[in-house]
Amino acid sequence: MAMLVQRVTDISSSIGRNDSQNDLPFQSFAADDDDSDEETYDWESLYASHQDVEPPTNDYRDDRTPDSWVKRSPTLIRVTVKHPVNCEPPLHRLMKYGFITPASLHYVRNHGSVPQGDWSTWTVEVTGLVKQPYKFIMDELVNEFEPIEIPVTLACSANRCKEQNMVRRTIGFNWGAGAISTSVWRGARLTDILQKCGVMGAKSGAMYVCFEGAEDSTAAGGNKYGTSIRIEVAMDPSRDVMLAYRQNDELLLPDHGFPVRVIVPGFTCGRSVKWVKRIIVTRHESENNYHYSDNRLLPSHVDLDLANAEGWWYKPEYVINEMNVNSVITTPGHDEILPINSSSMQRTYTTRGYAHSGGGRKVRRVEITLDGGETWRLCTLNHPEVPTKYGKYWCWCFWSVEIELIYLLHAKEIAVRAWDESNNTQPNKFSWNILGVFNNSWFRVRIHLRRFQEGGVGLIFAHPTQPGNGVGGWMERDEQTATRTKVSYGARQSTILTLRESTPVLSTNTLTKQYRMHEVSEQAGVSSISRSLITTSQIVERESASNISDMPIALSNPREKVKCTLVSKTETSRDTRIFRFALPSSEQVLGLPIGKHIFLHAIVNGKLRLRKYTPTSLNDEKGHFDLLIKVYFKGENPQFPDGGVMSQHLDSLPIGSTIDIKGPLGDIEYCGRGHFLVNGECRFAKRLAMIAGGTGITPIYQVMQAILRDQPDDTTEMHLVYANRSEDDILLRKELDKWSKMYPKQLKVWYVVDQVKHPELGWKYSIGHINEDILKEHLPFGKNSTPPTTDLEDNAATSNDNRPRRSRVRSILHIGPSKRKMLAAVQSCTMVPISENEVPMIMDNASLSSENSMAKDTLALICGPPPMIKFAVLPNLEKMGYDLTKQCLTF
Repeated sequence: MAMLVQRVTDISSSIGRNDSQNDLPFQSFAADDDDSDEETYDWESLYASHQDVEPPTNDYRDDRTPDSWVKRSPTLIRVTVKHPVNCEPPLHRLMKYGFITPASLHYVRNHGSVPQGDWSTWTVEVTGLVKQPYKFIMDELVNEFEPIEIPVTLACSANRCKEQNMVRRTIGFNWGAGAISTSVWRGARLTDILQKCGVMGAKSGAMYVCFEGAEDSTAAGGNKYGTSIRIEVAMDPSRDVMLAYRQNDELLLPDHGFPVRVIVPGFTCGRSVKWVKRIIVTRHESENNYHYSDNRLLPSHVDLDLANAEGWWYKPEYVINEMNVNSVITTPGHDEILPINSSSMQRTYTTRGYAHSGGGRKVRRVEITLDGGETWRLCTLNHPEVPTKYGKYWCWCFWSVEIELIYLLHAKEIAVRAWDESNNTQPNKFSWNILGVFNNSWFRVRIHLRRFQEGGVGLIFAHPTQPGNGVGGWMERDEQTATRTKVSYGARQSTILTLRESTPVLSTNTLTKQYRMHEVSEQAGVSSISRSLITTSQIVERESASNISDMPIALSNPREKVKCTLVSKTETSRDTRIFRFALPSSEQVLGLPIGKHIFLHAIVNGKLRLRKYTPTSLNDEKGHFDLLIKVYFKGENPQFPDGGVMSQHLDSLPIGSTIDIKGPLGDIEYCGRGHFLVNGECRFAKRLAMIAGGTGITPIYQVMQAILRDQPDDTTEMHLVYANRSEDDILLRKELDKWSKMYPKQLKVWYVVDQVKHPELGWKYSIGHINEDILKEHLPFGKNSTPPTTDLEDNAATSNDNRPRRSRVRSILHIGPSKRKMLAAVQSCTMVPISENEVPMIMDNASLSSENSMAKDTLALICGPPPMIKFAVLPNLEKMGYDLTKQCLTF
C-alpha cells in the first residue's frame, strides 16, 4: 500500500517511467476475491497534500444571490459572471495536486441556485417501472447497501469551449482546459438500489433510468434539472454507476451535490445529476428540457435558429454520453518564459500534461509534434489509477516528454494528441458546433522568441485562451488580427491595416441567456424548448433592439439579428432585382467587411429559411444597403421545380416589410492593397484570378469595388472569368464593362455563356463551359511568385546607422535542421542588440509559418455553383500551378 500511495502522490517524480513499468506494481493490489466489490485501498493517505489548499470562503460576488451562503475556493476562475456559478481551477493549481483533485478545487457546473440540503430529511424516491417504489433516506443509502469507493474523473463536455468561441460564438460558456477533475467517490451502486426496488425488465418497457435533481434551472424557466441514461448502463455492474455521498472521504460540498448525487463514470458530467431527488424507470428517455438542449453534438451548419426551427435537439443520433479522447499541455504554462543562454542550451525541457478518454477506455498513447503534424514524438505515460476488476479506466493519466531546446527554437508551436485503446485519436482542428462541446482538437501552445528589455533572449509560450473573461492566449491575438477590417484608403503608410473600432463585449452570462433564450417564431409547432425560453428571449431581444440603433455599425454583434425595412425594389431585368433595405438608423453603416456576407432570416410557409447574400452597395454608405438578387421562379427549371424559396419570398414582399439579417459571416476578408485575412491568417497577392458563376459575382464585385475605389494606391491586378447561362443572365455587366474600360491594365473581364440568345448583337467572348484553355488564356498562373519583403525584414536588414545586418528573426525561424547551425544562430542572436521597435515585430513574426514567408503573390477568388467549382475550376487551377490549399479562396 505504501508503494501505491507514494506513486499517486508524487506523480511528478514518476512521470519519466515507462508506461508498462508503471502498470506492474498495481497488480498486487487487486482484490483477492474477484467477486467482491469491496475496495481495500488506503485512499485517505492520498489527501495529505490537500491540507495546504485555501479554505473555501463566502465570495462577495455571490452577495445578494441565492448562493450567498455557499463557500467556494477564491482561486476558482468563474466562466459565468455571477449566477448561476460555473467555474474551473487554474491549470497550474489543478496539476499541482496531481491525480486526486481537492474537493474545493473541483470544477463547478451549476444550472441554477444551489439547494440547501439537509441530511436528516433528504429522500431519494425510486419510482416508475419498479415493483416496489420507495423513498430512501440518506442513512438507508449508507447502511443498507454495500458501498463502492473508486476514483473517477469527471469532465465537462464543454471543456475547452472558449477555443470555439474565439472562432465563432457558441451558446457555451468560456470554459478553458480546466473543466476536468478527479475525486474518490463513495456511494451505493445504482444497480443494487434498482434491484431492491424490483426494477422491471425490457418486456415490461423498462428502457431508461431518469434522474431529477433539486436544482432549479435558471435557463429552463425554474424547472428541475434532469436527464437519463439507458437502463443497461444503469444495471451493468462494470459501469460503476452510483449514488455518491462522500467525496475524498468527506461529505459532499454544496456545489458538488450535498447530500447525494449520481456519478456515471466515463460519461459527460451532465449525466451525473447533483442533489438527486427522484429516480424514475421509464419507457422513454427523459423529457426534461436540459436533456435535449444540453450535451448534444450538432453538425457545424446548425445554429440556434435552425436547431429550434427543425427540431435538431430531439434527434437521438447527436446525443453525447461517453466522453471522447482528449489531451492538454499544462507545462509550459501560459506566458511561461524559458531563458535561452549557454547554460540552458545544454539541458532539456520537460513538457507535461494530462489525457483522458471516456467509456472506461485506457489512454494508450500520447504524442507531440513540433512541426505541425509532419512528425510525432511519443511521450512517457503515467497511469496512477488501478483498473477496475472489469478492466475499466475511469480516470485521467499524465504524460511527459523531454525536448532539447534547439528543437524548441526551430518550432512555432507544440501540439499534442492522445490515442485510447480503441485507437480513437484527436483531430487536427475542431468542428464548430452551437453548444461548443467536444472540442478535442490538438492542444497547441505557440512559441515566441523575444529579447527582454533587461537583456537576454528567451522563449515565451502562449496557450490558446484563458478561461472565463481572462485576457490572453494566441487565439485572442489571432481574433484581433481577424477583425482588422477598416482600410485607410487615403493614408500612405507601410502597414495598411487598422483595427476595427471595438464594440462593447457582453458579459458571458448575458450572452448565454441571449443565445439560450433566442427568439423563436410564434407559430404552430414551435418546440417545447423554445416555448419554455421565449419569454426571456423576447426581453433580451427587445433590450438588444433598443441598443442597435444607437450603434454606429449595424452589424456590431454577429450573433444578433438586425431588423431592416424594405424601402425600394428596382427591376433590372425580368428576373433580377435590386432590393434596398434601410438600417435601424439613418446614421449607421452596415459594417460588413469586404468579402464577408450576411444571412437573411425569413419564415416562409411556416418554416425558417436562411440564405446568405453579399451586398453590392459600398461598405460605408449610411442608412441602407443594397442586395442584387436573381429571382428563381417556380416552374422554370425542371431540376428545381419549386424555384428559389428565399428569392421568390423577397420578390413578393411589399415596400415597408421588414426582414432580419445577421452578420458578418464568412472566412475571407479583403483588407486592402492586396492583403487578405483567411480564417485569421494573412495572405497577400499582387494579382487576383477571379472566377464567378451566376450570382456568385457579388462577393467578387465587392472586392473589385474596394480595389478600384482605392486608386491609385491599390495596384492589385484583377482577371475575371465570369460564367452564366446566357448573356441576358450576366449580372452587373454594365458596371464590369465600364470598369474594364476605365482601368484596362488593372482589370480584365472575360465572359463565358452556355448559349448566346442574341447573336445578331455580336458576341466576342466564350461559348460553352469553363475549361482549362479558357482559364489559361485569361487568368494568371499560380507558379513562381514571391511576396514583397516584409517591414520586419526591411528594418532588420538595415540599422539606423545604415550598416547592413542580418535579420535575426529569419536566422532563427528559417535555419536548416543542423543543430550546429541552430546553436550558432542563437549565439549570434544573443550578441546582436535588438531595438525596442523590433520586439513587437519579432513577437508577431515568430508565430508566422515558414509557408507564409514563401507565400505566392497570386490568389484565386472563387464563387459560384458547387459543381462548377469542384469539376471545372479547382482541377484546372491545380494544373496551372495553384496551391489549392493556400492560393484558392472560395467564398
